[in-house]
Amino acid sequence: MEKLYKREDYLNKIRGFYDDTMIKVITGIRRCGKSYLLKTVIEELKDKGVKDKDIIYIELDRKEYKDVKTSKELEKLIDDLIKDNDFKYLFIDEVENVSDFESVVNAYREEGNFSIFLTGSNSYLLSGELVTKLTGRYIEIEMLPLNFYEYVDMKKFLNKSINSNIYLEFEEFIRNGGFPGSLYYEKYEDKLLYTRNVIGQIFDKDIKSHKKIKDKDLFEVIQNFVVNNFGSVISVGSIYDYLIGQKINVDRRTIKTYIEILENAKIIYSCDLFDMKSKKVIDREKKYYLADLSIYYALNTDNRINYGPVLENVLFSYLKTKGYSLSVGRIGNLECDFIARRGVDEYFYIQVTKNIDDEKTAEREYKPFYKIKEMYPRYLFVSDLVLQRNVEGIKNVNIVDFIYNKEDLK
Repeated sequence: MEKLYKREDYLNKIRGFYDDTMIKVITGIRRCGKSYLLKTVIEELKDKGVKDKDIIYIELDRKEYKDVKTSKELEKLIDDLIKDNDFKYLFIDEVENVSDFESVVNAYREEGNFSIFLTGSNSYLLSGELVTKLTGRYIEIEMLPLNFYEYVDMKKFLNKSINSNIYLEFEEFIRNGGFPGSLYYEKYEDKLLYTRNVIGQIFDKDIKSHKKIKDKDLFEVIQNFVVNNFGSVISVGSIYDYLIGQKINVDRRTIKTYIEILENAKIIYSCDLFDMKSKKVIDREKKYYLADLSIYYALNTDNRINYGPVLENVLFSYLKTKGYSLSVGRIGNLECDFIARRGVDEYFYIQVTKNIDDEKTAEREYKPFYKIKEMYPRYLFVSDLVLQRNVEGIKNVNIVDFIYNKEDLK
């Protein structure tokens, strides 16, 4: 029997709905671990006494199901697998392979005798269109590739060697990325090839066939621009100016559409800019972070680490996994790297930098904190081993230790 690595952050989000008739939709970039999450849910159901006959698992990417393409064929398949009238747990992996799957899923949900779990990767399933297609009766569990703690923990689970210096392991994680499948390869070149293959699948299966993409070459140029500028403020206007400078004629609406396609495929995540004086989201400008840093290294020959955006991306992904909503704070001409919110009263201001070992850097990183009037907790995350300063009211935290120890903002 296959040993399954349990990703507790996601299991904790879904456990309370195991027996609920609300549809559970697990979304995320290809190969981030959605199928294995389904299998761990099934394992937990069996551990608590659910019988095999009451678990229906359909993996639509498998050869035996390759001809199941219509809602009628899916319905017949499910009916053939139902042996009695007992409560059933229905798992459908890569459900987007079936046209009009929503009508079938809604029909079984309405019977009230099914707990339904779905996964999918294509940009349609991952977009807001599900809100109407599944009649609002679903919850979305959004998955990302492994964060740093999970990366190390899964390596232990697989009996892979781990660097005794956890900070060097962190640098390897940045370049290797968090796609679980890459951990099965030993050499960096093989890991990179695996990631390139994943990206190729995303573009071939999820993006290039998209009806809204009229110019695939232009799409690739825009995609590369956004990926190469992760962690920077980007607008449709700035991309437009870049393309015009490259003698590429383009419509601004096309740029906006192509960015939305990248977001729907979960390759990038947007982070709004929030004006802290007016308390409003700033229109048109956003920052974009990558679902996994290996996407950048797979698409570029430069493997150096630009710690500014890299550390931001690592923290963005980790806090997102922990359920925080994130935005970038704008205070006049200053910027607070993140405002993190969770629940009713959890609110935090965050700066991220490699180190603060000189006065100029320290002044730049601390200055936004002094401009913020609200007295919520302030964090300065650094990656250096030594935290050189202790400023009243500001928590200096090592980002590697924070994530490795599965810590929370408090």
